[in-house]
Formats: sequence, structure tokens, C-alpha cells
Amino acid sequence: MRYIQADQGHVKQMGRRHWIGDTLWLAMSGSGIGLRFTGRYLEIPIRGGYVAEHGEPDGNYARVAVYVDGVRILDEMIDGPQKRLIAVDQQTPVTVDVQLVKLSESAMSVIGVEPLIVGDEDRIVPLPPKAHLVEFIGDSITCGYGVDDEDNDHHFATATEDVTRAYAFHTARLLDVDCTLFSASGFGIISGYTADPEQRLTDQLIPDYYHSVGFSRDRFSDGADPTQTEWDFSRLRPEAVVINLGTNDDSFCQDTVEKQQEYMEAYERFLRDVRLCNPQAELFCVLGIMGQRLCPWMERACENYRQHTGDQRIHTLRLPEQDGNIGFVADGHPLERFHLAAAEVLAPYIKKIMNW
Repeated sequence: MRYIQADQGHVKQMGRRHWIGDTLWLAMSGSGIGLRFTGRYLEIPIRGGYVAEHGEPDGNYARVAVYVDGVRILDEMIDGPQKRLIAVDQQTPVTVDVQLVKLSESAMSVIGVEPLIVGDEDRIVPLPPKAHLVEFIGDSITCGYGVDDEDNDHHFATATEDVTRAYAFHTARLLDVDCTLFSASGFGIISGYTADPEQRLTDQLIPDYYHSVGFSRDRFSDGADPTQTEWDFSRLRPEAVVINLGTNDDSFCQDTVEKQQEYMEAYERFLRDVRLCNPQAELFCVLGIMGQRLCPWMERACENYRQHTGDQRIHTLRLPEQDGNIGFVADGHPLERFHLAAAEVLAPYIKKIMNW
């Protein structure tokens, strides 16, 4: 057997990542690796972070999937310090495309991809990149919160998150592009989700963490905090950036105009930061799957940004709102059918603007 690091010479690295020694650490939903394997045996050893090593009372460990030629063959919770994921074990050589995707979000858990284990004669090469790359910035909707749990009375669980069934991944599939995500459940622009509009949640703001590898309460193997680990934006250059933020802010703003205006002003400031980090990208600001009360304020923020900066490479779109009469998943989040409905509106809009 041989050991091969998950470096760019051997695998396609998807999403934000961080190296420690010979291990590739991943935090964000949708991050992972992709490779073309020729041989008999392929094992992907996964290392858990601090949460997996020491235990988590609610069982919110990282959820990962392994795909072989597009078919999900493994769906695992990384509930211990290490887990062996055997992707290929054949008597005769095969050539297959293999992907590892982190299905759950960064807030609760991180994973490390240790050197891959292959046979002596086996070989791997990176999957080729798609023609285009899109970044999605968002909250629980982007993460696929509860999409595997069609019970509105149930609450957050990483075991029922699946980013591949959410609108961002559906949009990327429809466009046939690569995607990278920066998203966390409960997060907003001026406030995270709050059950009391009088209490602003200021520790769950995407603008405060956008420059990091990812917000997380977990830690990498060396104790490093993903939140404090700066991301180098030159490593990924998306041609389009989709921002879907405001659903959680709305829990704080309600119908208070002063709060809505504060959201609008903070949104514009965040747009300036996103543009600074992504000077080459078209910006797409979307909102509305779980309610459209803040949509006009998001749109005003974008118009103010255009007027104040002269930057015309910014676009707005209201996404179709879910129909609660049909149903919800956990905590009132969208069924996959509504994620797909949003993607079927968003994908052609992006395609038209980008001329793809």
C-alpha cells in the first residue's frame, strides 16, 4: 500500500481548506476533494476535530458523503478521532471518479483528510475543474438545514443537513459549474436569528467571519480555530458571488423601519468588502425563500452601492418563497422541492448575466 497526500497534484480541492502537516482540513458545507482513480483499492482516512475526539452531547458531528461515478456509496458521521472510508475495493482494476463532500456545516464540526491509501500499482489524478466557479454566501438555507428531516417540530442536527440538496448545489448543477460556500445557520448581516426582537444576536454575523476559513466552534488537530485562521482569497477566484443573507436579520428587524434601514446600510458595507475580496466577480444578491419582508431593503442596499461606487456589476433577484401549506422540514426550513424551485429561477438568471 502507498500513502498519497490530498494535495492539488493528486486531487481537486473543493471549497475553503487549510493544511496542517500532511492533512487537508475542511470546515465549510460542500468542501471536499475529487479525483479520478485507477486501480483496485482506495481508502480515504478522515480525522475528526476536537468535537469528534472529545464527544458532542447532541451528536452534532460532521456528516460526509463519498460518491463513486456520481453515486453516493457512503454517508457517514465522523463521530470519533478517525474514520476509514473505503471508496474502492475490487479484485480487478477499475477507473472511476471519486468525490468526498462535507454535507454538514462548519459551525459544529471540521474534518481532516489524511493521506489517501492506495495499492502499489494504483494511481490518482485530480478531477478536472469545471469551466466556471461560483461562491455562495448564506445562512442555514444555503447549508441545507434539516432538508433530510420533514418534521417542522424538529430542530437543528448535522445528521439531517445535506448541502447537496439545497439551492446552491442545485444551482451549480444546473449551471454545470464548481461552487464554494461560506455559510452558517442562524447568521445574518446585523443580527443572527433571535426569538426575541428586542435582543440582537451580534455573535452570528457573516461579515465578521468572511475573511476566515470558516466559522466553527470546533478546532483543527493542532488546536487552531478555523474562525481565527485567515483565508487567502487568491486561492479561489469565483466569477460570480451569490449573497443570500437577511432571513435571520428579519427575526430581529420585524417591521421596525429603523432596524430595516440599519440592515440596508450594513448590507451595503458588506458589499464593499465582498467586492474588495472578489474584484473580478459579478455579485448576485438574492433573498426570499423563507420570507420576503426584507427584500426591498436588500434591493435598496444594492442600488445605494451602485450609486455610491459606480460599480454596476451587481444584480438582485427575489427567490420564490416556500409554500408552508405544502410543508416544511425542521424548524420551518424549505423542502428540497423549494430549494430546487429557487435554483430553477437563479441558475438561468446567472447564466444570462454571465453569458455562460
